[in-house]
Amino acid sequence: MDFEKLSDIIKDENRIKIGTDIEDKYLSDALNRNKGKADVLIFPINTEEVSSIMKIAYENGIPVTPRGAGTGLVGATIPTRGGIILDLSLMKNIVELDENTLTVTVQPGILLVDLQKFVESKGFFYPPDPGEKNASIGGNISTNAGGMRAVKYGVTRDYVMGLEVVLADGTILNTGGKVIKNSSGLDIKDLIIGSEGTLAIITRAILKLIPKPKKSISAIIPFNSLKEGIDTVIKIIKKNANPTAIEFMESDVIENAERFLKLKFPSDRGKAYLLLTFDGDEEFEIESNYKKVKEVALENNALDFILLDKKDDIERTWKIRGALVTAVEAVSEQEPIDIVVPIDRSADFINYTKVAEKEFGIKISSFGHAGDGNVHLCVIRNGMEENLWNEKSRKLLKALYRKGKELNGLPSGEHGIGINKKPYFIDVTDKINVEYMRRIKKAFDEKGILNSGKSYSI
Repeated sequence: MDFEKLSDIIKDENRIKIGTDIEDKYLSDALNRNKGKADVLIFPINTEEVSSIMKIAYENGIPVTPRGAGTGLVGATIPTRGGIILDLSLMKNIVELDENTLTVTVQPGILLVDLQKFVESKGFFYPPDPGEKNASIGGNISTNAGGMRAVKYGVTRDYVMGLEVVLADGTILNTGGKVIKNSSGLDIKDLIIGSEGTLAIITRAILKLIPKPKKSISAIIPFNSLKEGIDTVIKIIKKNANPTAIEFMESDVIENAERFLKLKFPSDRGKAYLLLTFDGDEEFEIESNYKKVKEVALENNALDFILLDKKDDIERTWKIRGALVTAVEAVSEQEPIDIVVPIDRSADFINYTKVAEKEFGIKISSFGHAGDGNVHLCVIRNGMEENLWNEKSRKLLKALYRKGKELNGLPSGEHGIGINKKPYFIDVTDKINVEYMRRIKKAFDEKGILNSGKSYSI
């Protein structure tokens, strides 16, 4: 590799690392389980640098692995083919807040938590709310992140109005803009959202904002069984109570997170819980909505309805919810799954996980977004011998993904496919779908240098 040409672009030696100078954390992802190799790690600070780097990479057929905050869970940021790691974490500026169009334009490296704090300080609201708040916006867009508030507000795709991207050959492309409607040919923006860095490198995003809701409260509903809780969700949604979030959790994962964080969940009555949020501008509207939910819940065997209207209680409870995966990972290797099924099949899928747990002899803990059918599972190793774990976990995962397909679901609701889920994704996805994804990849990246081998790509 001609490092001299790259050094001509990145003159600051702190923003380019070669060979053994590359720290291990840049060769892996948040799970830090698998590690790749790379020849050079580069930290660009603007679109022009990204474009110049990609031109060199394309001319020389050098693989490029883009990454942001490195919080992914599926191996999409692991450099499996050497070459260049393009770390966009220094491209973290807020370019513009346009109050007239209710948009904010940002670079891809800005963290979700920082963006949300900024816009809320100005009286606006960016609704997408995945569990990992320290993820970058570029990463959120690349996986079409969903999160807790999707049941009311939708997912990342619903808030991306425009993108500036750099293509594999260094071409700078702008798609979309500050417009609410677009029926102007193919929407290239929507192809790039969720593509996990395989089609283009995001260098700027125009995001839609809404006015910040004036008030938000939460509620916990304990049940004797997860089935009772999940069965109640559809009835809550049909009641038109407009909750912002509907999460479900089993008691064992909550207890694990309590130990990990040294915090106390507000209830210990149930074996499973629903956790809901309600927001809005009018007190009476919020009260009317949570009373509807309370009525439905108590009519369907809920043990209680616990309203959380104090800031400390709400923050503590959602902090526990946000730490469920991290808490499991702290005590045992686990495989995170985020299969999504139609909301009326959530109970069927969760019931199957109990059957599969016994059949394969592997512990499965479940939680997730009950309001949109996105079931999160931790398939937990619990000290199992490595060869046996590898054999049994692969068989279990294959069975879980196939059950998801049987229920008309899909392999991932928000984490993406990367390399960890790729064999299961290929197994349950129609061949014609994968073929057309690969044709689109070819149109964007003829030489196949951008994050190839990930997700659908060869």
